[in-house]
Amino acid sequence: MSKAAELAKWGEVSTNGQVSGRRNIVINGAMQVAQRSTSVTGIGASGGYFTTDRWAISVGATSAGRLTSAQVGDGPDGIANCTKLTCTTADTSIAAGELLQFQTKLEGQDLQQMNKGIASAKKVTVSFYVKGNAAATYSVEMHDRDNTRFNSQEFSVTTDWVRIVKTFAADADDGSSPYGDDNAVSMSLNFNLHGGATYTGGSHTDNVWHEVVNQRLGDNATSFFDSTDRTFFITGVQMEVGSVATPFEHRSYGEELALCQRYFSHSGDVRNYAFVHSGYSSTEAYGNFSFSVPMRTAPAVTMKSSGRNLYSNGGARTVTSFNATNIGTYNFAHKVVGSGWTSGHACHVDVDAGTRFYEADAEL
Repeated sequence: MSKAAELAKWGEVSTNGQVSGRRNIVINGAMQVAQRSTSVTGIGASGGYFTTDRWAISVGATSAGRLTSAQVGDGPDGIANCTKLTCTTADTSIAAGELLQFQTKLEGQDLQQMNKGIASAKKVTVSFYVKGNAAATYSVEMHDRDNTRFNSQEFSVTTDWVRIVKTFAADADDGSSPYGDDNAVSMSLNFNLHGGATYTGGSHTDNVWHEVVNQRLGDNATSFFDSTDRTFFITGVQMEVGSVATPFEHRSYGEELALCQRYFSHSGDVRNYAFVHSGYSSTEAYGNFSFSVPMRTAPAVTMKSSGRNLYSNGGARTVTSFNATNIGTYNFAHKVVGSGWTSGHACHVDVDAGTRFYEADAEL
């Protein structure tokens, strides 16, 4: 079947032959959005989200290896940004449980079109651009977290940008249930960069669904932590249903930002901003804050600014604490505890210039 015919089969070609329709399941595949930071050093003792939104560093057993993650403007033609990982502390004595992954986690309700775990299960194609400081071999993995099943394929990195395309077999296994139709994590797309015998001790076969942990990393795997010269650049990550890799789907920055804000959002760096509150009693005042977009679930809200003061009836009042409360997916209340104001009177909270008032985290 020709490429055009295959695309037409999935309804992805318009009358003028151009690729059309929403195809990419991955959010922030072009590494455009980095709400937390554009560069973080010393990563490796534990995992988490550090720079580019929706992309996490996942680690297994503690490794001596450390890295820097950064959003940099060094993408291939047509894609401005990428994520750059740089090894800053090498680890050549690899314990069995060590694991380093660059990953994004996906909600089950966004994966229903794969028909996972039933007879009509579909193939999935993952494509991405990579380069490094030297030749290396890593693996890209689909991890079915609902059923603890894995499928990984090796890929090669050179010093030039290259687009990698890997089509993953459909998983219609009778013992594998469909992805949950909910907002919980059902799959992670992993780029496996370093691992010990727990993940490499078996005999690996590309593109086979299995449940054997020691076959997850390829037999030819390079360790990202093998040298402080080691770098890994990635961008243009796309995951789509079918066996054809279509051109990377570009989304506007505003659209990509809104998709990311479902999982993480913040107040922005305010500029001597005054937030209006109301005196609930003589010792408590409340203000309401709405999130930019509805969040995936009620988030963990962290109050960030240290320079807050409450003013009421023409003067500064005593404040003992600030907290987020009554947190939902759309908004939360800001509770101020102290004394010196009047119940029912308006008051306002001042925030130091250039600081964030809050951060809200609803990541998978």
